[in-house]
Parts: sequence; structure tokens; C-alpha cells
Amino acid sequence: MKTLIIATAATLALSTAAFAMDHGLKVEGMDQDVSGGTVTASKIMAEKNGWLVVHRTGDDMKPGPVVGHAPLKAGENTDVTAILTEEVASGDKLMLMLHGEDGGMETGIFEYTLGAKEDGPVKVDGKLVMTVVTAQ
Repeated sequence: MKTLIIATAATLALSTAAFAMDHGLKVEGMDQDVSGGTVTASKIMAEKNGWLVVHRTGDDMKPGPVVGHAPLKAGENTDVTAILTEEVASGDKLMLMLHGEDGGMETGIFEYTLGAKEDGPVKVDGKLVMTVVTAQ
């Protein structure tokens, strides 16, 4: 029985690692009209349940204040739309970023604030999983 449990745990660990390598965690999106108060990521691959988080950004490509978020399920997510919490002008850059559902007080409640660890950014090899789009 002990061997079966260890073998199962090893299989799950390998499956999780294979998921990240085979499917690649990623966020895809394109420049879009946000005049309706939303922004959409066309495809997101997430290892676990988490969040699409919309940050303002500039030419420096550093994540700024959060201006929207939407929940994600583990695996492939398509056409994920976040409601913007403040006005975004045509020409503004938005960073669409994958965040986890880790470290907070409640599951399913977005608890991240800029620089916090709760529901924080997902990184692969020290790099953020994100893309930048320009508001039209």
C-alpha cells in the first residue's frame, strides 16, 4: 500500500511537471477595443486554478496598478474577459498576467495588491507569465 501511495505521488508530480513543459504556461492576447469596459485574453494555459490579472504598464514593461481580474481554471482557458475597474484610454498598455490562487485567506476571492504574495504572479524560470496589449 505504501509503495502504491509513493508511486501515485511520483506520477502526479511528473504529470504536473510534464503539463508545464508540454503545454507551456502562457497568456495570449492582442490589441483591442476596451471602450466597453473590458479586456479579453484569447488563451491562457494555467497549471492550477488562478487569475487573469490586468495591470497597467508602460514602455518599461513593469507591472503597475491592477485594473481588472477574472478567475481561471486549471488547464486551457479561452476568451477570458476581465471587467476594467477604471477607465483605460486608447493607446494605454495593459499587461495581462497569470496569477495563482495561493497564500490568501479565502479560495475564490482575489486578494492580491501590488507587491503582495497573496494570489501573486506565476513565474516560470523567474519570468512573469504575461503578455502586453494596447488599448484601441
